[in-house]
Amino acid sequence: MTTILELKEKMIRFYGRYEVYITPIVKFAVAFLIFCMINGNIGYMKSISRMPIALILALLCSILPAAGTIFLAAMVILADMYALSIEVCLVALILFVLIFFLYFRFAPQNGVSVLLTPICFKLNIPYVMPVGMGLLTEIYSVFALICGTVVYFFLHGVKENAALLGAAAEESAETNSKIVIALNQLLGNKEMFLVIGIMTAALIIVYFVRRMSIENAWQIAIISGVLFETVGMIAGYMMLGISGKTIPVLVGNIISAVIGLVLQFLFFNLDYSRTERLQFEDDEYYYYVKAVPKAYVPGTDKKVKRFGGKDDKERLTKKQFARELDIDEDLLD
Repeated sequence: MTTILELKEKMIRFYGRYEVYITPIVKFAVAFLIFCMINGNIGYMKSISRMPIALILALLCSILPAAGTIFLAAMVILADMYALSIEVCLVALILFVLIFFLYFRFAPQNGVSVLLTPICFKLNIPYVMPVGMGLLTEIYSVFALICGTVVYFFLHGVKENAALLGAAAEESAETNSKIVIALNQLLGNKEMFLVIGIMTAALIIVYFVRRMSIENAWQIAIISGVLFETVGMIAGYMMLGISGKTIPVLVGNIISAVIGLVLQFLFFNLDYSRTERLQFEDDEYYYYVKAVPKAYVPGTDKKVKRFGGKDDKERLTKKQFARELDIDEDLLD
């Protein structure tokens, strides 16, 4: 455990030192993955569904906030929908307007969650999002989860019915036929409403349990959320008559539990063996405080460096001393 804690501290120090470089790289990687997924699944407009375009857009997103990445991704999706059908593009535009209203109104700080949710769905591990968001974000982040889930199911439905959507206007005299088909991907998708309901409830459960003043609150929150998702999803799919989902749900929730425990170790690793309960008062109140210290790495033996040894091997030069302190050598003059 000590070795793992030391590794954690080194990672924190490394990130703190190189944050200005790491953050753009991570943003670039997420954006590039988003654009590659869009091009690989609904890349109907061939002129923009190319690797160089995805690289350029990802580089641009590396210097933009998460909202900028969401906007660019929406523009690319709208262009692909336009290449497929003007009617489908219109439905997608209305959907994105509603999503942007929810996002900027309720969860403007959770843009990363909106982006990661479709990615996790594509990787067949969407159940990690309610657990992770419930642990690390506030309750209003549920709107970011809903937005990402709706986008995924809409695009997945369009992909599944691309042939029908592309041919509907030619085979039918009604101009609204494509709009009806596109809207049915949202309003008639019972699986989407099931997933939104279960994942939303799981996020709320994890959020409130991890805020409780009990020992191992985060571990209990993770287990509660994972169990609720597992039972709720399996029961819901059985009620809807959708088969072949039990194994993916079980595997996805196991992965979700593992990732949740990793997040707990990184962000909320406490040493309950050293819990203290304090009581004090002021002129108006009595205070009862429960203090739980964070797990830490015990101090290691320090090495003594000599400035003036009897021989050159023991002597620490000014340059070496500056390197040890990680400061400029000129400051020692």
